Amino acid sequence: MINLNRVNAMVIRYFLYLRHNLDRLSDMFYWPAMDIFVWGLTGLYIASLGAGSGQTIFVILTGVVFWIVIWRAQYEINVNLMSEIWDKNLVNIFASPLTLSEWIVSLLLVGLIKMVLSVAFSAVLTFFLYGFNIFQFGTLLLPAVLSLLLTGWAAGFLIAGFLMYFGQKIQTLAWTGVAMIWPFSALYYSVSILPDWAQAIARFVPPSYVFENMREVIFTGQFSWDKILLSFALNIFYLILSIWFFVWMFHQSRKLGLGRLI
Repeated sequence: MINLNRVNAMVIRYFLYLRHNLDRLSDMFYWPAMDIFVWGLTGLYIASLGAGSGQTIFVILTGVVFWIVIWRAQYEINVNLMSEIWDKNLVNIFASPLTLSEWIVSLLLVGLIKMVLSVAFSAVLTFFLYGFNIFQFGTLLLPAVLSLLLTGWAAGFLIAGFLMYFGQKIQTLAWTGVAMIWPFSALYYSVSILPDWAQAIARFVPPSYVFENMREVIFTGQFSWDKILLSFALNIFYLILSIWFFVWMFHQSRKLGLGRLI
């Protein structure tokens, strides 16, 4: 049974990093702000050339803000795991009464809270800079964000499985791993412009259905529940598989000795 006190202790521990680590604060606010500045201005420039409709900037900003959901969820799982390895604290954690399931829940909660903070900050920034209100999607925003959150968690646990076994040798995956699905997620463009082989891959990438759906809402006002439900089905399958893989890799790594990772 999960002990909520231990989960709460780990959540507090990871938030304490924010007080002493400017890298974590820049990841939460600086880089999202830079993306919004650069891509927002790019959208305005394209629209000014007449190369796109006035809705071009909204399509781009939707992609920027919604990608933060995936990135934040994945990043928190992987970087907090790497923090334990860098701090030589991984063995200490699992020598305590903390269980693996409690640790997983704490990582999910930390990622969820920081994702909400980053997205809220980005939403306010896009509104004041470009007059774009992400909340114009209304209640349709919730299933889209939830689906993207599941994508981030699934990617996070898949990468964490490799990190748990191989350690710092492949730590770059903590920052770059989820980018592998970026080209197939159709953030700023339709899946139809991808080459045939890439379209085939995109059909198995859950965010592609979410971003395609949100563009439909922007251009036509129509929300496709079929796309959202398909993205949920894929995400749930991937999340179950990735958590199983992470737990399996954890036990394989523990057999060899967690101390070797530090």
